[in-house]
Amino acid sequence: MSVCAQKSIFCYAVFWFLLWKPLSTPCVGLQLLVSQIFSRLVGGDRSCSTTFGEDIFWHDTIMKLNYLLLLICPFFCRLFGIVLIFVDLALVVLSLLVGDKYLSLEHMIGNISLAIALFFLLDVSLRVFVEGFRKYFESNINILDAIIILGTLLVNIVYCFSDLSGLSQIPRTVILFRILRIIILARVVRLASEKERLEKVTRRMVSENKRRYTKDGFDLDLTYVTARIIAMSFPSSGQQAFYRNPIKDVAKFLDIKHEGHYKVYNLCSEQGYDPKYFHYRVERMFIDDHNVPTLEDMLKFTASVRKWMQQDENNVIAIHCKGGKGRTGTMICIWLIDSNQFDSAKDSLNYFGERRTDTSTSSKFQGVETPSQSRYVGYYATLKFVYNLNLPPVRPLKIKSIKLYAIHDVGKGNGTDLRVMVIKEKRVVFRCFGATQENCKLFFDGENDWVVIGLENCPVVKNDVKIRFESSSDIPKGYDDCVFFFWFNTSFIEDNRLYLPRNELDNLHKPKMWKTFSEKFAVEVNFTEP
Repeated sequence: MSVCAQKSIFCYAVFWFLLWKPLSTPCVGLQLLVSQIFSRLVGGDRSCSTTFGEDIFWHDTIMKLNYLLLLICPFFCRLFGIVLIFVDLALVVLSLLVGDKYLSLEHMIGNISLAIALFFLLDVSLRVFVEGFRKYFESNINILDAIIILGTLLVNIVYCFSDLSGLSQIPRTVILFRILRIIILARVVRLASEKERLEKVTRRMVSENKRRYTKDGFDLDLTYVTARIIAMSFPSSGQQAFYRNPIKDVAKFLDIKHEGHYKVYNLCSEQGYDPKYFHYRVERMFIDDHNVPTLEDMLKFTASVRKWMQQDENNVIAIHCKGGKGRTGTMICIWLIDSNQFDSAKDSLNYFGERRTDTSTSSKFQGVETPSQSRYVGYYATLKFVYNLNLPPVRPLKIKSIKLYAIHDVGKGNGTDLRVMVIKEKRVVFRCFGATQENCKLFFDGENDWVVIGLENCPVVKNDVKIRFESSSDIPKGYDDCVFFFWFNTSFIEDNRLYLPRNELDNLHKPKMWKTFSEKFAVEVNFTEP
């Protein structure tokens, strides 16, 4: 157990006890609590196994409380600190304006200011206690911060516990006390340290429990998936840099750690940046958020990475999308397969998820979750091992019908509120409306709980295709501002049929959709040869 952990354990346990008590039964909750605290701080089993066995409910609850303690609470604490600074500055200005005319008001202002000073002293004292004296005061801004806090505290003590009633008769003394009060205005300098801390906790909130790089003075949403593969969130500037990786910090990190030997891949279709930050070693691929790359784009990507990696054994790649999870994970997983580090999509996806997720703060999975993205990683494995890294033969198909199973809880329960769109190359090539049966016919079987949407006038499709479902009913929406969607490639369709259960449909893999879409919900797409 580290010295920092030993010092933290008492405060940590007290917080948990106070927070846990109203949320759980005392006996079981406390034992699970102690198990979690010690397994976490001592470095033991983090799976939250106890003598009571695996208990998913308690495990998830503990992880949520971990998230509250480690991310949410620091955010509001820092925000509260900034508010207090402004309040204290306002009180000082008010005190200077009031002068010695209203001594009772003057005393009240002094007492409030003293309370604020004591709060900041407690804040710094706890930080020094947890981080250690030497480590905390390595930062110049922390040294200045401590000096200002101690100085303003002394001023407040002198001001509050001095008899001000006769000061009007001693002009020089009045001036001295006014100067001491003005010194408190130096606390505005503390805004710099508060801003820095607020930025850190905000970035941690946005990145959630993705594994971060927190060594050598850096704190970045950045993970070494392997020694030569880096996954990270979007390198940002301006307002976005407040809650995501600042691009200058990312560039500094890469220049220090891998000078002249890194290449950055930007997978965002929605935004870019000046490649000069990374010495123009940037390659961009236009993939929409929560969507998939085309087979052709995947082959271009791995060919580019292969060429770069072969140039020098010290070369590394840094890959990012917006959050550094879905699109980033998809492309990293196909490279892991391409470079023979894994033979299957499942193994590469599991490995990426394990590397990107910090299970010490939350159990939330930070790997590739969107089913279509996982499906396309599987497609790439087939490209490598079956088609020798060539595109498969093009197979044009015509969509004959779409069958929806377990439809009774979805909207009106008969498919009449649904709209279906077929999208090819980011362009809608076909629409049909269940309500008017425009371009389609509906066949509803209430007894067997399914509906068949027979498509009419649907054009022939080939290669990468997206089918998107919307509803006029009050059904929750997910990504892409729709109920659900999915991608497939016609070259991988077998027996002119594609069957996808709920967990393989984009958006419906999220638990928030399960109240509407039961476990038996599924989509079956039937094709015909053109």
